Amino acid sequence: MLGAIAGDVIGSVYEFNNQRTKDFPLFREDTTFTDDTILSVAVADVLLHGGDYSTAFKTYYRRYPNPSGGYGARFAQWAASLRSEPYNSWGNGAAMRVSPVGFAFGNLEAVLKEAERTAVVTHNHPEGIKGAQSTAAAIFLCRTGTSKADLKTYIEATFGYDLSRSLDSIRPTYRFDESCQGTVPEAMIAFLESTDFEDAIRNAVSLGGDSDTLTCITGGIAEAFYGKVPVAIAQEVLNRLDPHLQKITAEFSAKYQP
Repeated sequence: MLGAIAGDVIGSVYEFNNQRTKDFPLFREDTTFTDDTILSVAVADVLLHGGDYSTAFKTYYRRYPNPSGGYGARFAQWAASLRSEPYNSWGNGAAMRVSPVGFAFGNLEAVLKEAERTAVVTHNHPEGIKGAQSTAAAIFLCRTGTSKADLKTYIEATFGYDLSRSLDSIRPTYRFDESCQGTVPEAMIAFLESTDFEDAIRNAVSLGGDSDTLTCITGGIAEAFYGKVPVAIAQEVLNRLDPHLQKITAEFSAKYQP
């Protein structure tokens, strides 16, 4: 999960200041966590301590009402309300918060089932569910030894995403896209073209668009494949979390990513 958080933190300052290059500072003075980290930790909290995702998301929203980057408008309305029914979203929020699921379960069937559970409380549109399931599945497959070529084949066959494009072909025309279908494939391609964890993050940022969410999705997959977040990056990221987020992240890592 720390890889997803690292992606979010690094991408946070580039969401509204897009880069079209891999040459940028990983950390700046204003680099911080956003709603992507907050809701990923909320998922981890449920996996560790039980409870339901609807309650957890609302609780974390109240605890962190104004993160840098901000929540999506429809999620914020839902989280601040008394209603619990989902709002049929196909937004990329379903994919950006799901990374803990890919690390916490021992088989693909369980990963897909739990990923759907994290999504449907808000993102019950088929594209929202698909975004969550494909991201969690990619993390599970990478951490259990699947090659990039086999991962690409599985994701394309199972979820219908086109992963045959290159970053160089996407970058010139790619723009801010809050949908799962316009974010998850690009994040996966950023991973597929990478040589290590940091390179994956730089690839994702270089596309522009919804940078913190792109890098969050890419980061979770990259951590699973490459085995860890580099120590220097991990420490810098953890230093930018508050004590509660640090605690849950450490507890989850100790249990599921020893």
